[in-house]
Amino acid sequence: MMKTKAKKIVSLLLAGLMTLSLAGCGKQSAAKDVDYIKNKGTLVVGITDFAPMDYKDDDGNWIGFDADLAKKVGEDLGVKVKFEEIDWDNKILELNNKTIDVVWNGMTLTDEVKNSMSCTDAYCTNAQVVVLPQDKADQYKDEDSLKNLSFAVEAGSAGEEAAKDKGLGYTSVDSQSKALMEVAAGTSDAAIIDLIMAGAMIGEGTSYPKLTHTVELTSEEYGIGCRKGSDLTDYINKEISKFYSDGTMEEIGKKYGVQEALITK
Repeated sequence: MMKTKAKKIVSLLLAGLMTLSLAGCGKQSAAKDVDYIKNKGTLVVGITDFAPMDYKDDDGNWIGFDADLAKKVGEDLGVKVKFEEIDWDNKILELNNKTIDVVWNGMTLTDEVKNSMSCTDAYCTNAQVVVLPQDKADQYKDEDSLKNLSFAVEAGSAGEEAAKDKGLGYTSVDSQSKALMEVAAGTSDAAIIDLIMAGAMIGEGTSYPKLTHTVELTSEEYGIGCRKGSDLTDYINKEISKFYSDGTMEEIGKKYGVQEALITK
């Protein structure tokens, strides 16, 4: 019995040492992300289809405010930029497994995100808003009026977190675009999405002219996520600071209609 217990203790100690060793290697590896990316020649950016931050043009190329900024950083790194569409709910796993190098997709700086990633300084303001049909908007002007509605939200998003925090009934879908489709089809009463996306995707002249947004449930900020301990975070912060100074941020912001949301430096 004593020998068995001793073996178990030794096994646990070895497992602990191995975990610590692997964690140390991971931190050392992340600390050299800039060199890692330069050596492989590609910056892999994790995104979802999220206009006006990341979306495809008529030729199938990824464009948008965040996409254009990522391309600028790639140019300065001297590497190609590859956009990898991910399941937003798995963004942290994708990052840690090195399937992607960075999460750059209008990402709200939630506590979960900040605890799991090395995040850049905030560069854009945003809010989570309720989207519903225009002909019902007058009935839902405050939070109390929302209690009996069924909502569609993107899994793992700030919209899903807002629905939980407010005690609202919701169904999770795999993108904010899908959430809008649910409302347009009548399978959900409303959606909770980013204000920036709502400005680009709903109302007159868009794909959803009969939808509008009403209640703002949260106020928040966007940041860019790198691996814990990564030197890429500091590199991107310096790049964005340069883009503010040389007018690039404002130029790209105006191109995609997000200039008013930029955080003044």
